[in-house]
Amino acid sequence: MWDEAVTGYDFGPSHPMDPVRLALTMGLVRAFGLDRAMEVRAAPAAGDSTLRLVHREDYVAAVREVSEDPGAADGSYGLGTTDDPAFLGMHEASALIAGQSVAGAEAIWRGEAEHAVNFAGGLHHAMPGGAAGFCVYNDASLAIARLLELGAERVAYVDVDVHHGDGVQAAFWNDPRVLTVSLHEHPRTLFPQTGWPEETGGPAAEGSVVNVALEAGTGDEGWLRAFHATVPELLADFRPQVLVTQHGADTHFEDPLAHLAVSLDAQRAVQEACHGLAHEHADGRWLALGGGGYAVVDVVPRSWTHLVAIAAHRPLDPETAVPASWRDEVYARTRQLAPGRMTDGRSPSWREWDAGYDPADRTDQAVLATRRAVFPLRGMLT
Repeated sequence: MWDEAVTGYDFGPSHPMDPVRLALTMGLVRAFGLDRAMEVRAAPAAGDSTLRLVHREDYVAAVREVSEDPGAADGSYGLGTTDDPAFLGMHEASALIAGQSVAGAEAIWRGEAEHAVNFAGGLHHAMPGGAAGFCVYNDASLAIARLLELGAERVAYVDVDVHHGDGVQAAFWNDPRVLTVSLHEHPRTLFPQTGWPEETGGPAAEGSVVNVALEAGTGDEGWLRAFHATVPELLADFRPQVLVTQHGADTHFEDPLAHLAVSLDAQRAVQEACHGLAHEHADGRWLALGGGGYAVVDVVPRSWTHLVAIAAHRPLDPETAVPASWRDEVYARTRQLAPGRMTDGRSPSWREWDAGYDPADRTDQAVLATRRAVFPLRGMLT
């Protein structure tokens, strides 16, 4: 899913969410010929009836108002804040990104595609009645809500952004049809200060919300261990009809806004795992979204190009050299030097949970807290 106009989602030159990261990702996708290995499709912006599947009517009206007159934004509805400054065309750009994710979900459900990727999406902090954390409309929630509207009975959402997927959790807090799983930096040290393991879902959906809160400084081995110690078992139990995943690249050790220490190679390993889990548990139905990521040259384009390549069944060898044409594009756009290969030079590995755990290890403590909070609610062994 791609439309050049998504780069109009632009909070301004001093904001960390620089839309050049989207343009550079698509440039790298094209440089590798991946746009010829899969259909590149654009979709119209989400209309009001679609937006109202998740967002309140008064909030959508407020976004429209400040979109036409950014000077009118006063912080109401989270608009006009430092995180979410208003800009001309805000509604149109936000609705366009949402439209790509919704259309990708529709194509998967209708059997037009097995996998769909919208790396411009993954704006998981937006709430039903407000903007938050660089997110105006919650395209991930809207895509899931559309799947439910089309008849899906079980949709799993797995979020590996460094920040907690709070907006998606809030949208489906009391809906047992949706399993939300978020692996993120611990709320003690990072926005949005939610995503504790004790958050497990509303009265009608206990055990449908899963949070793995990892200590600052967690690297490849711990991050991958936490993922594999929770996500595969949960998906096997839930048996989703569609898997929706969010792949924020801000877990990376170079990201300026967070404190995990994950490599590009570990991010790629989780992308591969999500692809495999979609085939294992959801008949291959997989909607993959982008998300955060503020190392906009060195990390984001490479990470999401790997994601596209995996979805296209054309995975790139991590040792692959970055095309010279793309390095030239990077310099022309940013005056920065581009990375030379599709790897950080790591060979990530992890210990399987079944091999035993160390109660003194911080990662194992985080995994245990999650398993003890959620697994019994689902009738699963901790």
